[in-house]
Amino acid sequence: MIKNIISLVLLIVSVALSFKHGWDTFNYKKNPETLKMLSELGISELFIPFFGVLTITVGVLLLIPKTFFLGNLLNAMSIILIMALALRAGNYKMALIEIPFLALPLIMIWLKYPFKN
Repeated sequence: MIKNIISLVLLIVSVALSFKHGWDTFNYKKNPETLKMLSELGISELFIPFFGVLTITVGVLLLIPKTFFLGNLLNAMSIILIMALALRAGNYKMALIEIPFLALPLIMIWLKYPFKN
């Protein structure tokens, strides 16, 4: 029972973060800090909508029991990509900040979908 509650809380947090980051990615022109961070990572403006779609897709995949694993896998891979780009840019602080966010989908895979019997 406690395992399911923890899994549910992590699922809600992960889906909320996915939708928030996806929305922020689509509205990057209103937030100059986001544009600065993405350009620092070497991501051009052409690829920014792709990352927004990917992030929102991850949030949707997490909600569906049959695609829960795939959503977490894509989430972990996108975080690893951000960490690799940050390390390439020499931004070690950003790479270190991403470690707890990398642990989130891995823990969720281990706990499994909260409502699955």
